[in-house]
Amino acid sequence: MNKFLIALILLLVVSCKDSKQHNDSDSSAKERISFVTNRDGNAEIYLMDIDGGNLQNLTNNDSLDFSPSWSSDGSLLYFYSKRDGNAEIYSVDTNGKKLNRLTDHPAADVLPAPSPNNDLVLFMSERDSLSRNVYMMNKDGSNIKRLTQNKFYEESPAWSPNGQKIIFTRQLRDSTDDSHAANGEIHIMHSDGSNVQRLTNKEGYDSGAKFSPDGKKIAFYGAKNNQWDLFIMNSDGSNLYNLTNDTIECYSPDWSPNGKWLVYTAGTKGVYNIWKINLETKQKTQLTNTTGRNEGPVWK
Repeated sequence: MNKFLIALILLLVVSCKDSKQHNDSDSSAKERISFVTNRDGNAEIYLMDIDGGNLQNLTNNDSLDFSPSWSSDGSLLYFYSKRDGNAEIYSVDTNGKKLNRLTDHPAADVLPAPSPNNDLVLFMSERDSLSRNVYMMNKDGSNIKRLTQNKFYEESPAWSPNGQKIIFTRQLRDSTDDSHAANGEIHIMHSDGSNVQRLTNKEGYDSGAKFSPDGKKIAFYGAKNNQWDLFIMNSDGSNLYNLTNDTIECYSPDWSPNGKWLVYTAGTKGVYNIWKINLETKQKTQLTNTTGRNEGPVWK
């Protein structure tokens, strides 16, 4: 092989490597994390890069704004707000300019979760029910349907990646249990509300469940020894383990798009910040550092 051919091959290898690194960098640069913070005096929804930089106040309103959730294409964030008097569901673009109110009901409508195909939005509501139950609507707020109806308090709905299943928390209360939180367990059902099944069966309140991007795992937070930790299990509820086992409270996990990280809330005594943890190495990285509350992160 002559020297010219060897030099050409080396040039192509280096060029391909540089191109891959550039593409990986571009992909990472497009990822952002949304979260709730009260650093401005009230709960606002912020955006930041995945390293904690480039902070942006998205909602900038005097009323409570809470529980952001990304559309699958990353063009919108859904959240709930009390800016019009009571808790209603809204959507907003990533510039904070195009705000749309999606619900209008005297009951509280909270915790929106758009479907993988962006056509539907799950949310929790107290309307027409004995407690807070799971509802679904079109992305424009039309065609509202109730998916569950019972006396048990429910929260934290989330879709499977293929849109066929929904996971959520249902509070199960024994007749002798007079505690405030009782026992919350993770449940799963078909996207039409049928075939409800219980996935967790552990002591303490479990909530905030999210499917991994490949649908094989579920991350959630649960109580252990009077403290919150992050747990991971298979999508059928098997192989449950404590991921964080930390000395401070850890809750509200969300997956990175590549499934290698979880972003979450951690803190104690009224000071909570956003962290991320590498699932393989267990490396933890703090992304925010303020007094007060930074919580409910979602990674897109």
